[in-house]
Amino acid sequence: MAAVVVLRALGRLCSVALFLSQLYVLSGRAGSLMTTKHSQPQSAFAKGLTSTSTNTPYFKEAESTEIPSYVTKCPSNGLCSRLPADCMTCNTNYSCIYGKLATFDCKVKPHVHCVDQNNHEQENFTVNMTCQFCWQLATTDYVCTNSTSCMTVSCPRQRYNATCTVRDNVHCLGNRVFPKMLYCNWTGGYKWSTALALSITLGGFGADRFYLGQWREGLGKLFSFGGLGIWTLIDVLLIGVGYVGPADGSLYI
Repeated sequence: MAAVVVLRALGRLCSVALFLSQLYVLSGRAGSLMTTKHSQPQSAFAKGLTSTSTNTPYFKEAESTEIPSYVTKCPSNGLCSRLPADCMTCNTNYSCIYGKLATFDCKVKPHVHCVDQNNHEQENFTVNMTCQFCWQLATTDYVCTNSTSCMTVSCPRQRYNATCTVRDNVHCLGNRVFPKMLYCNWTGGYKWSTALALSITLGGFGADRFYLGQWREGLGKLFSFGGLGIWTLIDVLLIGVGYVGPADGSLYI
């Protein structure tokens, strides 16, 4: 009987040990599963943060607030109709009559502020201008580049290619920068010092006017004895300041 009791006790102990071992194994698997489930989203989130911080900035870059270069030419709070042409955009009417005044609808460019006659800020306004293209303007309305390859001696009526730009306060049709053929600043060999010396010494006989190719004025001075000296003094001043030059329109050397 004692042996039977011992065997039963050992069987119960074995059953309890087997149960505890299975419970331990099951608890270990559950813990690993929980660790895996929690670690995967965390690593994915960390990866997302890494890719975001490396490739794409988290914050959006601020938009550029650089002011355009034309704003420096535009007076602030001035009359809209007096603004330079670079400060506005106009709807040009190419069907206007050449040489006649025409009205064009204009609008100020961004960052430009102007007012009307009543000192009220406005964006849309009208401008009156002569109906003509920019290359048809008078020579005083645009500025052209000078040539460095033109001859300065003995090149009458020679031209060169120049780039001309319309002045800011002048309005016209078409491009404000255009090419144009201009005459070279040439000379026929006349010297300013020689003309001035002749005017001082022999101006009463018209020698200065003869030298410059002005035969009629030279004969007038010769037969009037230099206008009784008055014409001689006037010519000395005019030649001295360069107002009187060669008859062919050339420049002094």
